Amino acid sequence: MPAPDLVLVDAHVRTLDPDRPHATAVAVHDGLITAVGDATDARDWRGPGTETVDLGGATLTPGPTDAHSHPVWGLEMATGTDLSAVRDLDGLRSALAGAERREGWIIGFGLDHNAFGGRPIHRELIEDVLGGAPAFLRLYDGHSALASETALKLAAVNGPRTFAQRSEIVCDADGRPTGHLIEHAAMDLMTPVLPAQPLTERRDRLVELLGSMAATGLTGAHVMDMGGHDVPGLLTALEADGDLPLRLRLAPWCMPGATVEELDELVRLQERAGRLWRVGGVKFFMDGTVEGGTAWLEHADCHGQGTDAFWPDPAAYSAAVRHLHEAGVGTATHAIGDAAVRHVLDTVEALGAPGPRHRIEHIETVPDDQLGRFAALGVVASMQPPHTAYTRADHTDEWSKRLGDVRADRAWRCRDLRDAGAHLALGSDWPIAHYDARQVLATAQAPRGAASARHGLTGSMALEGLTTHAAVAAGEEHLGGRIAPGLRADLTAFTLDPTTAPADETAEAPIRLTIAGGRITHRG
Repeated sequence: MPAPDLVLVDAHVRTLDPDRPHATAVAVHDGLITAVGDATDARDWRGPGTETVDLGGATLTPGPTDAHSHPVWGLEMATGTDLSAVRDLDGLRSALAGAERREGWIIGFGLDHNAFGGRPIHRELIEDVLGGAPAFLRLYDGHSALASETALKLAAVNGPRTFAQRSEIVCDADGRPTGHLIEHAAMDLMTPVLPAQPLTERRDRLVELLGSMAATGLTGAHVMDMGGHDVPGLLTALEADGDLPLRLRLAPWCMPGATVEELDELVRLQERAGRLWRVGGVKFFMDGTVEGGTAWLEHADCHGQGTDAFWPDPAAYSAAVRHLHEAGVGTATHAIGDAAVRHVLDTVEALGAPGPRHRIEHIETVPDDQLGRFAALGVVASMQPPHTAYTRADHTDEWSKRLGDVRADRAWRCRDLRDAGAHLALGSDWPIAHYDARQVLATAQAPRGAASARHGLTGSMALEGLTTHAAVAAGEEHLGGRIAPGLRADLTAFTLDPTTAPADETAEAPIRLTIAGGRITHRG
């Protein structure tokens, strides 16, 4: 073999490769793993240009991949004042009163539904602290927002509208907007009047974000969007100046009403790629969120909501998936409610012929009779354990109250899905939750709130969710997710063993080294 660019020694290597589960040294050349062995082997691998890194007994694993993230579009969502620490209405009002303004606007993000204390979300709760400034506050779920009266007037939003997808401008009994905007089409009405983010700022923030993600051990992310701008162009420009800190796989959205021509364009987009990024798959929405009343449920929530799909005609969704399937393009479908999950599984089952891999994102509540269908149909379950922090064990949170005790007891059934044989890919859904790979590992083992402790994974299962199972979710198990010769050199060195350490220690463990595509992207 050619002399390696990089040799890692004195490591506790967990390869996740059944042919050789353990090793102490790994060689890398031209972005690929070229050898796996021990200290004696490593002495023979080195050449005159080889960099040798002594890991001092750190645990080397396949590099974690966040299987559901929004690092580009999320930068637009995570703009302005961070409201994620707000716990009640008084705290919200205080935060807004002191919030900085951007071009005269108060922009906020990360606001928890629970901060309203069960009150209907309404602009009148905050208007008097804004000083007349237009305000646009994104709630944490990314599917709803609160706009002030001035902001609504600037966007000419003055009453209810009909949308091609499941969206709503919430209005009072007199038809006046309350400021609560539910789902993408309603929120998008504000885009033309919101302060624009300059391209240079977007570029700098993206580079900074990806570097910070690498510092938590991440080597890749499945990006569940293509942003609102020319993201392939942005990534191409970044790679012209150097390599990306993370390997990115982007899935553009397919929304209700998509024509055959638009579906064919999504197929053509699959050809777009760079050195460490590519377009791979298509993202659908079958429903919205429980807290927003737009999760598609078998039975209505406590407010009588949740019985409608995001696609007004669910059969049209199934037809679009079939069109992409027959073109060899896999899909990832946002499905939180039990009816949404069932419909996606029914859709895949009806495809019949084998083809690309399909996956379901979120799966926040699912009944027993659907668990075994994931493995039987080859559908990957993609879940985000950090979301459990938005719920409470006593079911007093908005998510649990809407669903009721029976469905809330079926929250985030990660362990049940694994035990039923499903491939379970794990992620953060940043900026909905923090991107830190260590926190994903920790909350997968020790879920919070309504998610019962019995749904926690073992340390090995959690690591597999960010590595081998994430690779399966992308249809790339032959390219990565394990440490073996010929596979991608995406590697992470933890200062402890994430498969055996207590979850709380894993959450804060320093990262010794992160490598993406054979290049060191972080040194601890």
